[in-house]
Amino acid sequence: MRTLRSGAGLTLAQVAGRTGISVSTLSRLESGSRRPTLELLLPLARAYGVTLDDLVDAPTTGDPRVHLRPVTTDGMTSIALTSGATEIGAYKLVLEAGSRPAPDPRTHDGYEWLYVLTGRLRLVLGHHDVVMGPGEAAEFDTRVPHWFGPADGGAVELLSLFGEQGQRAHTRVRPRARE
Repeated sequence: MRTLRSGAGLTLAQVAGRTGISVSTLSRLESGSRRPTLELLLPLARAYGVTLDDLVDAPTTGDPRVHLRPVTTDGMTSIALTSGATEIGAYKLVLEAGSRPAPDPRTHDGYEWLYVLTGRLRLVLGHHDVVMGPGEAAEFDTRVPHWFGPADGGAVELLSLFGEQGQRAHTRVRPRARE
């Protein structure tokens, strides 16, 4: 606070006159012998022409936007919608037209939930072979042999929620009854 006051070319008495805070209180705030309260910080921020965050040297908040970094492999573009170490990862997947033409079921630990946005998705899961359209979802244990790709040669966009430890996505299939 002393740096702000000095930078503004003000004396303690001038700041006291502008804020209604006594010179002794201002001096103790600047020396750190008194902890500021919101009632003291608000008029000081106005007097110095700064925000409360600037006055208390609050840490800057991170950029809230998700910076998407698509990764394309074998005709499938994966865009992570979550970052960092989360229990369940969310991804947007884009399967290019004509990609992944033949089923090649694989297994791994985890649990997956798929939701088709556009196109038609073929899902081979164990002995099941199903075609899903926009608005349809499937969830399955990834230890069951599985594969998915475009059903009709066209492009497919889908959302995937994946938990490596086998977490399940819980969705409600119908609205709750009104009470």
